[in-house]
This record gives sequence, structure tokens and C-alpha cells, in this order.
Amino acid sequence: MQQFKRNNNLVGWIVFAISLVTYTLTVEPTASFWDCGEFIACAYKLQVPHPPGAPLFLLLGRMFSFLALGDVTRVAFWINMMSVVSSALTILFMHWTIVMIGRKVLRKSFAELTQSEGIILLLSGAVGSLIYTFSDTFWFSAVEAEVYAMSSFFTAIVVWAAFRWELVENEAEANRWILFIAYLVGLSIGVHLLNLVTLPALALLWYFKKEAKPTYKGGFVAVLVGLFILGIINSGIIPGLPSMAFWFELQFVNSLGMSYGMGAIFFLLVLLAAVVLGIRYSYKAGKEVLNVALFSFVFLLIGYSTYTVALVRSGYNPPINENDPSNILNFLKYLKREQYGSRSLLYGPVYTAQIEEFKEGEEVYKMKDGKYVVYTHKPEYVYQKDQQMLLPRVWSNSGQHVALYQDMLGIPAGQKPGFGDNLRFMFSHQMGHMYMRYLLWNFVGRESDQQDAWAINAFEDTSKLPDALKNNKARNNYFYLPLILVLFGFYLLYRKDEKDFLVTIMMFVLTGVGLVVYLNSPPVEPRERDYIYVGSFYFLAIWAGLGVMQLAEWLSLIVKQPQVRWALLTVLSFSAPAILAQQNWDDHDRSGRYHQIDFAKNLLNSCAPNAILFTGGDNDTFPLWYVQEVEGFRTDV
Repeated sequence: MQQFKRNNNLVGWIVFAISLVTYTLTVEPTASFWDCGEFIACAYKLQVPHPPGAPLFLLLGRMFSFLALGDVTRVAFWINMMSVVSSALTILFMHWTIVMIGRKVLRKSFAELTQSEGIILLLSGAVGSLIYTFSDTFWFSAVEAEVYAMSSFFTAIVVWAAFRWELVENEAEANRWILFIAYLVGLSIGVHLLNLVTLPALALLWYFKKEAKPTYKGGFVAVLVGLFILGIINSGIIPGLPSMAFWFELQFVNSLGMSYGMGAIFFLLVLLAAVVLGIRYSYKAGKEVLNVALFSFVFLLIGYSTYTVALVRSGYNPPINENDPSNILNFLKYLKREQYGSRSLLYGPVYTAQIEEFKEGEEVYKMKDGKYVVYTHKPEYVYQKDQQMLLPRVWSNSGQHVALYQDMLGIPAGQKPGFGDNLRFMFSHQMGHMYMRYLLWNFVGRESDQQDAWAINAFEDTSKLPDALKNNKARNNYFYLPLILVLFGFYLLYRKDEKDFLVTIMMFVLTGVGLVVYLNSPPVEPRERDYIYVGSFYFLAIWAGLGVMQLAEWLSLIVKQPQVRWALLTVLSFSAPAILAQQNWDDHDRSGRYHQIDFAKNLLNSCAPNAILFTGGDNDTFPLWYVQEVEGFRTDV
């Protein structure tokens, strides 16, 4: 037992070192395009980025910026290194997770493992985690200052902690792991919300441990409870608590004549008192579930409290202060992400629907003369009833989008799309082009780095391809090797561990297809969005690691000589991560890239002294914010 534990830790730290070295050698030395320039500038001076912000990311980024030792040209590199370290830690916890699931497949405790079973488990963990290390989407996020690398880390450590909790027999010690998970989930909110979608699957894992004779009905109820908890956190706690605080604020300021902030402070005191009394009651009454639930709520709030950074720092009016969340009114709008609007999820209009009526919706307040004054109402649009349908996918008020819907679905102008057209768009574009294509990029290969490039045809005759495509660095061919291991692992879990098969299926679906349905993407995007689904690729890589166990089982039936069998298993298993590393290195190596900062400086240098420069879009704006706020370049513009 102790020997295997030492070996497991050693292999985990070896794959951590491999990924750390890989990402360090290929990390971007300065700010990348898109949100990276904004995040680096906001982390360096603790400013306020676009909603809903990423306060924990900014706090940790500020700490990493100290490693530049005052050299402002190295600040971006060190904040990028935060993603490098987060990604390497993701790989570490992924290895340990694969080993824990693999042990359950063998139906043995770690102390009961034979030497060969222990080696196969370690091999499985190493191969699966290295496949993810060198995969296209994860590697891309690992070498730049974006939130997705740290978000992946929180997904990895929460999933690892859940499977680790499952191993603990002592109830008191097990409850500590639940509190640890709650704290991690709270912290993850301060980075990105994607981590939350694993909660229904974790509820299923909890049910399987607690129920001696689980049923499909019980499992279904557990998933619904998990979805309910997800809804409470996403809609009840994140925007709900500030909304309740604002209701108290209205009463105290408008009705009682008190100063701004008194109502919010009173609400916080009431909330704190209620939680303390609830915990005391649960302890005295011996209600363990209530006690754990309340403590989990407290730990979740402790993690979530990183959002006070936006409230505090905005009060100092920094140069980057988006939405100015310096008071509870603006802070509430900031947390609710109101500026992004919304799209109907379960029932709503299609693109041919006309507005029949405007209604006055929720009141919109502003601060005036010591009061909160209603100055307008949010508009509520009433659409034609015969132009609405279930699960609306084809809706937009953009003329460009409408033309694309018509072109993609072959619908004449003015004709209402049918429900079949609606589903066709969802399956062909949203699930096919905007998800399955990305999945294949990571486990089969990619045609090129051109936007909308499809997955590669692994055995295509390349002699007929144009040079621009044939010699494209992002043309990567894995010859289906990672995908084959994924299918092997899927088959192994299906045969030998139905519980974890259902848990991992649920995690994969929620972080993949579930997000496709929830996000309801339009017919065109400004860039590829594969990073959204990196969580589902994580669980595919876990299956790939378990595929090594299935491969070992089949080889034991075919090859009788142990030395030959071990050699074949090692070569066949490591061929997948090896080809991923070989194919992906050239197009993921950003070690010499500075053109985006040169672009920003050239743009600023084109301006006269003290000029005003109007920019449009992330890539025109964020690199300029970086060079001005971090490097102090042409701050007169």
C-alpha cells in the first residue's frame, strides 16, 4: 500500500513536471490577443475587467506579477506563467483521479493490488493525463493569461476531491472533504462559472456512495437534486444574495431615510446571524445533513467573497473600471451580467417573430439626492404566439444572423422556420460544427488554423492539397490514436463499473452537450469557441487513460510472453500522447510571439501627442490597454 502510494505520487509529479516544462517552453512572453491584455492590465493594478470579472484570477495574477521584480516588460510573462502552473496542476490531479477510478474498476483496495495491476494503473494515469497535456484546446489555454486554465484546475481538483471523499470511510472525516469541495466551488466562481456544471454528477457520486442498493430512479432524483443545487448557486447565491441586499437597501434608504449602504450592511448581519443560529441548532438537534449543508454554504460564501475585490477597487476609480461596480446598484448589474442580454432557452420566438407589445418590466434605479430613484423600466417584449416554439435555436434580431439562418437551412426570406429546421440547426451547427468539430480537433486532428476549419481526414491524399493548407502548422493528424483509447476506456467502464460509467458520462454530457444547449450559440462567432468545452475533453482524456487498462486486458489474452506484452502495452499506450506532442508543438509554441504588442505600439505611435484614439472590439482595444497600463507606453493617448 505505502509503496504504491509513493509510486503514484512520484508518477503524478513526473507528469506535472513534463507538462510544466512543456508549457514553460511554449508560453507566450507577452500579452496575447482577445481578453489577455485586459486581464493582465487588470491583474497588475487590480482594476475592474468586463463582467462578471474574475477576482480570484486577478488577485493571484497580481501575486505572480511580483515575480517580474519591477521589470514591466516581464509582467505579462509571469501572469501567463500562472496559467502554466494551473495547467500543470490540472494534469497532476487528473493522473490521481484516473488512478482512483481505475482502482474501482479492478474492485480492489490499493493494498490488495498486485505489482502488475499497480503498474497498469500508473500507466493509465500517466497516458490519460499526458494526452490531455498535449491536446489542442487545453494546450492553447495553458500558455496565455486567460481564465480557462485556472478554471480547468478547479474542475480537476473538485473532481479529484469528490473521488477522494468517496474513499473515506470515517463519516466525520468525509464531511470535511465535502466542506473542502464547497470552498473550492466558491473559489472557482471567482475565476469562471464552468466549474459549477459538474455538480449534478457529483450529486450522483454522493448517491452511489450513500445508497447500498442504488436504482435508476434514485440516481435520477440525485441528478435533479444536483441540478437544483446548481440553480441555487448560479441564480440564488451569485446574483440572488446581492439582490436581497439591495431590497434591504431600498427599504433603509428610501423608507427610513438612512445613508447608502446601511441596508446592505444590515442584510449581511442578518444573514450571518441566521447562519450561526442555524449551525447551533443543527449541532444541538443532531441534524448532521443540515449541519453539513450550512457549513458548506459558509465555505462557499468564503470562496465567493473574492468578488468584494471588484466592489472595493472600483471605489478607487481605476482607469479600467468597467460598469463601475463601486456601489451595490452597479455591483448587482455587474454580477448579473446584464449588459450581455439573454436568449430564450426552453420556449421563445424564432427569427421571423414580430414584437406585438412592449411591457414595462423590472424597475431600473439610479442614485439621486440620497435616494434610489426609478428612472425607467426594463422593456419586456411580447412576440407573436404563432412565431414561438419549444427549445428555440433559430432566433436573433441581427440581420446578419437572419440571413445566415436562411442560407444554412435553405429557408426563403419571410418564411417561418419549422420545428424541424430548429432542431436541424441545433444538431448540425450547434452540436456538430460548434462542438463535435472541436472534439475531433482534440482527439483526431485538425485541418488548419483557419476559422471554421474542420477535423482532419486522417488518411487523405495530401498531394492534391494547396500548399497553404498542406504546410499549415496547425494541420495536425493524430491518426485516431487518442480517440481509440477513449473508446477503449468507455467500453471498459461500461463493462466493469456501471456507477463510475454513469458519473463520468454525466460529467461529460454536462460540460459538453449540456453547455451547447444552454449557451444556444448564434450562427456565427467572432472566433473559435472550443475553450468553452475543455471540461468535456477532460473527461474524454480520463476515458483515454482507462483505455490503457482495456488494452492491457486484451493483450494479456493475445500475448503470453510478459516482456513482449509489457513492451507492446507501453509503446501502444504512449504512442497517443507522443503523436499529440509531435503534431501540436509547432502551432502551440508561442515563445517568440510579440506581434500583438508591436501592433498595439504601432497603433499608438500613429497618433499625435495627447490624441484621442477610437477603437472597436477586443483585439483593437485590449493590447493597447496592456501597453499603456503595464508598460507605460504612450499614456498620453
